[in-house]
Amino acid sequence: MSTIDRRKFLKSAAAVSAATVAAGCASSSNNTQGFIPKAKGSSVMGLKTQLDIVRVGFIGVGQRGSGHVKHFCQIEGVEIKAICDTHAEMLDKSIDYVVKKGLPKPGRYTGSDYAYRDMLSRDDIDIVIISTPWKWHTPMAVDTMESGKHAFVEVPAATTVEECWQLVDTAERTQKNCMMMENVNYGRDELMVLNMARLGLFGDLLHAEAAYIHELRWQMKEIEHSTGSWRTFWHTKRNGNLYPTHGLGPVAQYMNINRGDRFDYVTSMSSPALGRAAYAKREFDANHSRNALNYVAGDMNTSIIKTVKGRSIMVQHDTTSPRPYSRHNLIQGTNGTFAGFPNRIALETAPPKIKAIYENEYKEALAKWKANGEQGRKPHLANFHSWDYDMEKWYKHFDHPLWTRMGEEAVRNGGHGGMDFIMLWRMVHCLRNNEPLDQDVYDAAAWSVIFPLSMASVADRSNSQTIPDFTRGAWKTGKPLGIVS
Repeated sequence: MSTIDRRKFLKSAAAVSAATVAAGCASSSNNTQGFIPKAKGSSVMGLKTQLDIVRVGFIGVGQRGSGHVKHFCQIEGVEIKAICDTHAEMLDKSIDYVVKKGLPKPGRYTGSDYAYRDMLSRDDIDIVIISTPWKWHTPMAVDTMESGKHAFVEVPAATTVEECWQLVDTAERTQKNCMMMENVNYGRDELMVLNMARLGLFGDLLHAEAAYIHELRWQMKEIEHSTGSWRTFWHTKRNGNLYPTHGLGPVAQYMNINRGDRFDYVTSMSSPALGRAAYAKREFDANHSRNALNYVAGDMNTSIIKTVKGRSIMVQHDTTSPRPYSRHNLIQGTNGTFAGFPNRIALETAPPKIKAIYENEYKEALAKWKANGEQGRKPHLANFHSWDYDMEKWYKHFDHPLWTRMGEEAVRNGGHGGMDFIMLWRMVHCLRNNEPLDQDVYDAAAWSVIFPLSMASVADRSNSQTIPDFTRGAWKTGKPLGIVS
């Protein structure tokens, strides 16, 4: 940018960020949540971008962002131009990694919370990867789009209703992509279930269940750096579903949310907040700062979303209780159900290839039963009264084409079983081939807004909260996400 343009951008960015902070401090009442502000630009649903080379800048290269840097070093058609972080040690580790891979040394930006704006003033960056604490996600994404670049932001994309609208309005006005990087949508199981749902195996979809149940009390011991150094404090400020999108993103895609259906309203309730205070008392000295905090976020939050078409979605959040990890990932239709953790399927009418397997298994079991003198329970032909836990045959016949093509490479490159690599590869592929991204700013807003609206519901005796139509009616004609190959 020229000096004049750069000054103009920084002045504009400062004004936008100030508005963001003010909006973040504002309270949301149920009287205004359903209000649809006048559009400041054109819809970005289906927005396409043609980039021959994807030139990338990074804001935040801690535990999450450093992994993104490593993956982008492995993806064809990418140039890493600059990296910004307030933590110089982590910044230099990522820069050194890029150089050791034989790639040009990226620009280095640090020194203040707003050093990223200097990076945004460059004219050789197309997209920016934002992997910072939650409070920075919306301000940085807005600044990124204002600077003429596409924003790719970690989850959740926003923490207030007002921030959700800021993302939508800015994307529409600047005609820039703002994608929340929900990596779980690219897991093998989630991709397979999406494929099965598109094929109609579950019949008409009725209900879904999603969750982020992940014991993370140990993060409270991260005091100076890492996720727990800032995430712990959200449990002292908000009581609701603090992290809804990992489970919600995939089931929203199964149900074509924002593309034929949309979220209508949500009701939420929380359990008592006991676990973190008990953990702090057990693990820290009595005078430690962690014992001085007032933890208000209920250990378990359960929210129920109703869609405009009448379907229901249960979403849960618990990062405190001692229990196994789960995202639920359940989708239920008129012909049966898939449920995750552990994976299992029950269908009233199985597809022909699976039905043939069931029949062969039944014949073999029946023959053994007769050979053993008809001892024990007589075998029965598999049906919806019992779960099928054997996933291999389902993977064989219904793996998503994207996983069939990329799965081995994704697992080899790592990142939550390969989902991170596939997500980033897919982003680059879409940008280089003039294809719409799999997730857009409307998804980012709709999935993230459950955070503040669950809080509002909990505070209002679980009364329902209206979920805004961030698409401004475009959901009615939105094209469902296809099964890409």
